[in-house]
Amino acid sequence: MNPSAWPYPFWIAHRGAGKLAPENTLAAFRLGARHGWRMFECDAKLSADGVPFLLHDATLERTTSGQGTAGERPWAELAQLDAGGWHSRAYAGEPIPTLANVARWCQANGHLLNIEIKPTPGQEAATGRAVAEAAARLWRQAPVPPLLTSFSPEALHAARQAAPHLPRGLLLDTLWAGWSDAAQRLGCAALVCNHALWDAALVAQAGALGLRRLSYTVNDEWAAERLVALGTDGIITDQVALFSPAT
Repeated sequence: MNPSAWPYPFWIAHRGAGKLAPENTLAAFRLGARHGWRMFECDAKLSADGVPFLLHDATLERTTSGQGTAGERPWAELAQLDAGGWHSRAYAGEPIPTLANVARWCQANGHLLNIEIKPTPGQEAATGRAVAEAAARLWRQAPVPPLLTSFSPEALHAARQAAPHLPRGLLLDTLWAGWSDAAQRLGCAALVCNHALWDAALVAQAGALGLRRLSYTVNDEWAAERLVALGTDGIITDQVALFSPAT
């Protein structure tokens, strides 16, 4: 991707609609869209039989009716789980979506997606490769491809090998030694940091490397105002009812 042609909006809805709906479900994306959001972030991992699906945690207990490690279950089993009842009765029975489900919905409605590659531990390369291959296939005719991000350099490396044309972003919770070399080696288009890491020096450093500068998870107005003033390029937030994605 040409770094000067960044096709993504500044505001990105975290996991669909933040905390207003069960995260990483189509119900959450629909609610975020009703609030006017046009780009969404989600987490993708692999079932035991290689199906990319949406889930944040390595285990199923927090956000589904299942138990155990999600990546050790076949898709036929995962598809039967309730991924909405934990949030509220209104969403009881909401299923876990596949990445293909989300791709169809996004493209049918003109929405954009940031896919965080979230491997089951030990499956970094396999997950990066499979998610990138699926994204390349599912968005092959879309005018704007999904943005692939991960905390795992190994997953991003595999994604780059599988679909080098898809834009990538390195996620950072800390500024670990060698992050800038890793971002360049991985051909990243973006650096996505815990919002507290950004200061004028880091903004300048990332900009000098040709990286777009995004932040997660920004839920306070003062934090958003600080990032806007610093000249960053994007904010991921849970607060889909507080912030206006049109600004």
